[in-house]
Amino acid sequence: MKVIILAGGFGSRLSEETVLRPKPMVEVGGRPILWHIMNIYAAYGMKEFIIALGYKAEMIKEYFLNFYALNNDLSIDLATGKTTIHDGNQPDWKVHLVDTGLYTETGGRLKRLRRWLTPGETFLFTYGDGVADINILELINFHKAHGKLATVTAVRYPARFGRLGFERDRVVEFCEKPEKGEGWISGGFFVLNEKVIDYIDGDWTVWERDPVERLTREGQMMGYRHNGFWSCMDTLREKNILEELWASGKAPWKIW
Repeated sequence: MKVIILAGGFGSRLSEETVLRPKPMVEVGGRPILWHIMNIYAAYGMKEFIIALGYKAEMIKEYFLNFYALNNDLSIDLATGKTTIHDGNQPDWKVHLVDTGLYTETGGRLKRLRRWLTPGETFLFTYGDGVADINILELINFHKAHGKLATVTAVRYPARFGRLGFERDRVVEFCEKPEKGEGWISGGFFVLNEKVIDYIDGDWTVWERDPVERLTREGQMMGYRHNGFWSCMDTLREKNILEELWASGKAPWKIW
């Protein structure tokens, strides 16, 4: 199953880091947060990734073009310029790096990737800044069992994130950013049918607004409740918390 990861935004709330690099390339434990996210999926056998690029796309392309050299030992003969890469344990991932525009909104980026999917295909979809100890296979099985077009992973977090309202497992309210209160929120980690792209008008469409609201009204959005660890990396404070968890050797999202 293919995994689409949004990696094209400006990351303005983490400007201390993103003035120099796209947010998915901000490092936790010396590795880009994007690498951590991909490893979560790969731990469950999901190894084909479509990365939606935009802001500073060249940095992500350069990272993957040099991935083999960056993650192995090297020997360089300075007299001849010959370089030997000493083989190591490398992931058997297939990574498609697709420029989806500098100013394209989240829904627009997904719509631009439709040509990478087959009609009616089920795929995984998430953001390039969130990690969790989520069981991806359980998430997929939940999606297959209900037969609807979309599943969103619901997590618990403070109210500055979009709130989800439930009726059993069906999502009946998708409020982007409520004024107050806490409860279930969207944690990304979607499972979607390719048909959801019909709900996206164009580059200017924000996925979290009209498309998910329409899917919700039509009873096509289901919520998988994840009670374990989840965190985004939206601010420098959140980045530092993730760094501390990784340094402790007990990062909850390290399931590989």
